[in-house]
Amino acid sequence: MSKKDLSLLVLILVVGTVVALINPRFLFVGNLSNTANQIGLFGIFSIAEAFIIIIGGIELSVGSVIALLGVLFIDLIVNHDVNWVVALAMIVAAGLVIGLVHGALVTRMRIQPFVVTLCGLLIYRGAARYYTEDATAGFGFGASFPTLEWLAAGRTNVLGFPLPHSVVALAVVAVIAWVVLHRSVFGRYLFAVGKNEEAARYSGIRTNRVIVSAYVICGGLTAFSAILIAMYTRSISPAVHGSFYELYAIAAAVLGGCSLRGGEGSIVGVVLGTVLLQVLQNLVNLLGIPSSLNFAVMGTVILAGVLGDQYLVQRRHRVGAAKDRVQASVAAAPFERVKVE
Repeated sequence: MSKKDLSLLVLILVVGTVVALINPRFLFVGNLSNTANQIGLFGIFSIAEAFIIIIGGIELSVGSVIALLGVLFIDLIVNHDVNWVVALAMIVAAGLVIGLVHGALVTRMRIQPFVVTLCGLLIYRGAARYYTEDATAGFGFGASFPTLEWLAAGRTNVLGFPLPHSVVALAVVAVIAWVVLHRSVFGRYLFAVGKNEEAARYSGIRTNRVIVSAYVICGGLTAFSAILIAMYTRSISPAVHGSFYELYAIAAAVLGGCSLRGGEGSIVGVVLGTVLLQVLQNLVNLLGIPSSLNFAVMGTVILAGVLGDQYLVQRRHRVGAAKDRVQASVAAAPFERVKVE
């Protein structure tokens, strides 16, 4: 765990302690279980967003993809009687295809990631609304999928604590993502492309393939998250479902140490960033503060993260410049002594 991650963990503990002192209901088992469930649901697509930010891109269509794929998943298993395992595979495949298209547009057509994913945000949201005719998609009366509901939205009692299965899913995804990002050659390629794409290309890395792969990973994880969220909410209003989820993901990634410039970030940090965001949201709810202020909290968090990143970059530059001056003076010292003699 890096110093950034440790600092974030300490901040979470401090904020959690303050929240508990302000309102003891924060420590109630039911509240902690619900908060953990939100962490699990939001953490998966935050990790997806982190892969894109690490390569120096941005993904703004996360919420719209979650809405569209959630609508399609419910429609497949409820109205078309598709086996839920098959439907799950189809939705994840659709997410992978969406990621592939985004990656191709960024690398082949040389369109800015911001433009590509902003268009995606509008297209997928509009497609979801058109597909449902702006109606709410959900489970009809008597529709039941006990195995799927238990796996996706159930909870298992662990030492007296109802552990949400979304947290288990997040743990599995986080471990796999950590290995891919921090213990594989592909992960090093991701960081290299984010740091300097041109230098990475000249060093022999197939940068286009790496970028497309990152978008494909993001699409697949977002699709998986869409299924979990659909099973949790059990109904989807396509006009608002998943709205601003991309901002939650960006905020969690930035809080977790991902630089919007690319080339930096950690999976542990993203998970901790998600935890902090959900604890702050829980604080807003427990204090009875209007929920509309959630967006103000998110905006403040993103701004603080960017300012912190800017400060660290400038500090590294100053430290690096100071070291260069010291090395230059040490190297020049022998020549100055020779001149004196």
